Amino acid sequence: MEPGATILLIDDDVQIRKLLSRLLDQDGYQSIEAVDAPTAMEVVEKGHPDLVLLDVLMPTTDGIELLKQIRVASDVPVIMLTALGNEADRVLGLRMGADDYVVKPFSAGELTARIDSVLRRARPTVNGSDHGSETLRIDPTAREVHARGLLVDLTAKEFDLLAFLVASPRQVFTRAQLLNHVWSSSSDWQDTATVTEHVRRLRQKVEEDPEHPRLLRTVRGVGYRFEP
Repeated sequence: MEPGATILLIDDDVQIRKLLSRLLDQDGYQSIEAVDAPTAMEVVEKGHPDLVLLDVLMPTTDGIELLKQIRVASDVPVIMLTALGNEADRVLGLRMGADDYVVKPFSAGELTARIDSVLRRARPTVNGSDHGSETLRIDPTAREVHARGLLVDLTAKEFDLLAFLVASPRQVFTRAQLLNHVWSSSSDWQDTATVTEHVRRLRQKVEEDPEHPRLLRTVRGVGYRFEP
């Protein structure tokens, strides 16, 4: 278990939220509740939870549509909760960017095990030596990035995207290629705006002037490259 990890519960059923919140609190997690898409997105963007439990059958904005919004804004791990147990529904959720799928009814032990597993996978390790440029240094072993001598706080996916681009200096990658290599996904089922948003956030963190980036260059009509 990741001690103190914050879990965002997204479900319109107050009884389900109370049950899950009590279960998570007993296991040492911190829980935050959201009843609809606007509240959930505000928490994702400002509260930075460690993991999201998302019910598929939500009113107004269903779980799959909300998952699309989450994936554009964040790489936070998402576990879908649903009573829909057929394979097509599970495959759709996973292809849209979910990290796992739990079918109701489930036991407390199963849910906790799934949460622990997804949180572990969200903190991968990378081997290698320092690389980057004079103003940007990446340590893949420690998964640390220094920009202009200062340690930069990156999410796991932001680090993975930056490390991938830096590993192939001056090579241009399309958004679809980056989805495939960094997210293990495809533009057939995941919006390439996910890549655009992650590049924007990286520029805010590592570029001296994010409006005129020198390291993460846009190749108009194609994609992105790292300029050492």
